[in-house]
Amino acid sequence: MANKETPKITLHWLEKSRSQRILWLLEELEVPYEIKTYKREKTMLAPPELKKVHPLGKSPTITIGDRAMAESAFITEYLCEHFADPTSTLVPKKWKDGYEGQLEGETEEWMRYRYYMHYCEGSLMTLLTLAFIPLSIKRAPTPFFLRPITSRIAAQFSSFLQPGFATHLGFLEEQLKTAPGGGPYLCGAHLTGADILMSYPLVVAQMPQDGHSPLNKEAYPKLWEYAELLKERPASKRAIEKIIAIEGEYNPNFV
Repeated sequence: MANKETPKITLHWLEKSRSQRILWLLEELEVPYEIKTYKREKTMLAPPELKKVHPLGKSPTITIGDRAMAESAFITEYLCEHFADPTSTLVPKKWKDGYEGQLEGETEEWMRYRYYMHYCEGSLMTLLTLAFIPLSIKRAPTPFFLRPITSRIAAQFSSFLQPGFATHLGFLEEQLKTAPGGGPYLCGAHLTGADILMSYPLVVAQMPQDGHSPLNKEAYPKLWEYAELLKERPASKRAIEKIIAIEGEYNPNFV
């Protein structure tokens, strides 16, 4: 838990980025913080100002005092470790009673929590980022006589990604069906930091991209319901309201 001498926390928030999840987490933790917002360049890259905060110019980045930290999962784990109330469920109980420190002694809730912290960034977000490529090809200013070629390339790339979306979204649909205690969250009955990280790729996947939404209610009813449940968290709504108050709007769609 933080004490009265906790250094100032600043979230370096970039539009259309994963940084919104850290803002939501800060709201869940109910710790004081400041927001500094940044706009993407026309290329959709982060502005060079972010490299003054962290050498990689990444967002999300938080600064606590003089220390800058990047990477969503690392930030989430760090903030939960230092600022989560002892009664908080953002990090599930790690050990089954009587199995402390033993191999395979971890609870199912905690194993899922750790898995999804890595899965979200290592697998699901990678797939969504690749989906940006064919859309970029289609939207690029191209001479009319080359458009049939670029459109064909974009279509072939999209068809390459479709099986990946079906595999991952189908996997998550089944995971929700087997969540401990019946869910409704991926790790069980309570919201965790992993659910907060999962929110952004699912919200983007719900949005129509070139006339098609990878995540739709008909094909993935439980996953759709889960994504809607995450949106309804009061702290998530407060985080969006804060950005609207600062920026005038909130649009998560980087694709």
